[in-house]
Amino acid sequence: MADLLNIGLSGLRVSQSQLTVTGHNIANVNTPGFTRQSAAQATTLPQFSGSGYIGSGVSLTDIRRSYSEFLTAQLRNTTSLSSDVDAYKSQIDQLDSLLSGTTTGISPSLKSFFAAMQTAAEDPANIPARQLVLSEAEGLARRFNTIYDRLAAQNESLNKQLSSVTDQVNRLAGSIASLNDAIAVASANGKEPNDLMDAREEAIRQLSTYVGVSVVPQSDGTQSIFVGTGQPLVVGSTANRLEAVPGKGDPTRFELEFVSGDSRQGVTTLLSGGELGGLVRYREETLDASLNSVGRLALAITEQVNTQLGQGLDLKGQVGTALFGDYNDPALAALRVKAFSGNSNAQPALNITNTSLLSTSDYQMEYDATATPPYRVRRLSDNQDMVVTDSTPSGTLTIKDSAGRDQGFQIALGTPPPTTGDKFILQPTRSGALDMKAVLDQADQLAFAAPLHSEANLQNKGTGAIGQPSISNVLKPMSQAHLAAISSITLNYTAGSPSGTLSFSGLPAGVTISQPASGTLNVTPGQTNELSYTVSVTTGTPPTTQSFEIKQSFSGRAETGDSFSLAVSANGVSDNRNALKLADLQTKAAVGVDALVNGTGSSFTDGYGDLVERVGTLTAQARVDSEASAAILKQATDNRDSLSAVSLDEEAGNLIKFEQYYNASSQVIQVARSLFDTLMNTFR
Repeated sequence: MADLLNIGLSGLRVSQSQLTVTGHNIANVNTPGFTRQSAAQATTLPQFSGSGYIGSGVSLTDIRRSYSEFLTAQLRNTTSLSSDVDAYKSQIDQLDSLLSGTTTGISPSLKSFFAAMQTAAEDPANIPARQLVLSEAEGLARRFNTIYDRLAAQNESLNKQLSSVTDQVNRLAGSIASLNDAIAVASANGKEPNDLMDAREEAIRQLSTYVGVSVVPQSDGTQSIFVGTGQPLVVGSTANRLEAVPGKGDPTRFELEFVSGDSRQGVTTLLSGGELGGLVRYREETLDASLNSVGRLALAITEQVNTQLGQGLDLKGQVGTALFGDYNDPALAALRVKAFSGNSNAQPALNITNTSLLSTSDYQMEYDATATPPYRVRRLSDNQDMVVTDSTPSGTLTIKDSAGRDQGFQIALGTPPPTTGDKFILQPTRSGALDMKAVLDQADQLAFAAPLHSEANLQNKGTGAIGQPSISNVLKPMSQAHLAAISSITLNYTAGSPSGTLSFSGLPAGVTISQPASGTLNVTPGQTNELSYTVSVTTGTPPTTQSFEIKQSFSGRAETGDSFSLAVSANGVSDNRNALKLADLQTKAAVGVDALVNGTGSSFTDGYGDLVERVGTLTAQARVDSEASAAILKQATDNRDSLSAVSLDEEAGNLIKFEQYYNASSQVIQVARSLFDTLMNTFR
């Protein structure tokens, strides 16, 4: 009877444990990360009798998790990928709306500005039309300022998000380390603490939403967590940290550091996956490039408009003044160079020399007195080393790439000069949109007239006609004194076969024809000739020289002795030649020009359109990636849940089954008791 009683008791105990495990599963059906558990049972050792071995009941051998390392790792990796894509998409959606919006983008203001310029060119003496140009210029500058402010605010928001996410990473790393310690202690008896392991797996899964991780199981039941390229975030019961700190080269852009004890390592470019990876990827691939693109466009518009105005005359006959502020103001030039923390007191300045040659990349400059050359400049967009030349005046660095392409800026080293080990971040275009502002407030100072005009002598006998001169000059703007020195020059025609010549006379003091060297121009009678010559003027104390490159047409059939004049215009009341050139800037290739390739570059509108198109393409790709990663994450979650999740239907069936087992085991005990009572009654 004792054997039958023990068998019934063992069945009762195992059935009770099965019911407990089933109840535990049901209770945790909605617990995040919970893995369904099951009780494993086996027969106890049989007892030998004369007729063979007789079973002695059942025992509980283990409480197991329905767990797959492969499915769990797959879920962890897809979670990290999905979080990365979602973080990137949430940021670029904002940028796309900002740049492409009809009320927030630059295109509407740019079109309005050139439309006002075209209207003013049609009636250059109309003051209200000129005033509209000033108003639209101010609106265009404000639009650039607003775009910069919005992008800078997004960058600041990214900094805050990086700080917040690293706090979450550190919190979870500490939790995982504590769970590792508890699991190691609990596993000392050879059995796995299932609920603690579930809690750790869930913490690791949550950690993967913030940063990509690698998990390495250890022999003592703990798991080591690595990030980046192998930085140990958690080892056993020890947790290290990630921190978001102001950048050493640019304090406005937070960088990520891995902190272990007293040592720190920059890991911004090493981390991938999770929300951190998506935020860093967006900033490096899209936000920085967009800031630089908008800044380059603002600089190009400023230079082209100011330069063209500087080659014309206003209503008072004065050389035109700048419409937009000077982007090479010493204060602005110094802000384009950011010194690394720990540098000496050197503070170089970056001066823009040609906005059409500027790229959208930042650069890093390092100084080493023992190297040749001592300055190393690297373009960060492609990590290409630049060719650095110390130009005239000494202490001015010219930057070109390996193919000889000028990068459009120079570095003025200043005083004191850098010392060995100094590093600087060069940002030629980063603040261009912020620095743009309209400074001209007098409508009559808009230089819509060309400075020179030509006409034929009324006493001419032939039919020769000379076109109005178009000039370009090397000084920006033109010098009023040099221009006034030209006074009046005469071009005399002499017939010849097959072509005639135009020679210059009446050159004022200090004025020479420097090109062509002969001082004569060949023209073919009866067809349109394009004249090109250079007038050099030397004046002032100390004397300075300015050259005017002049182009104009000559047609008809002149006769020997005919003459034509080249003179300075008295005022610009009825002259719109320079205004037309200003309006033509809208379609001029002035952005991203390759100095070594003809026909390259984009207009202002196309340059901004390229930026909007690029951001739009990346946004569309991000949306597709988000949908794809969400589908992959759902599939990985379903795969994991198919094995590990609690099914209420299945557990309800188990509850009934184990209840019946319990009742049956109780019945065995009842039978054993009845038999024992019968036996005892036999001996009474």
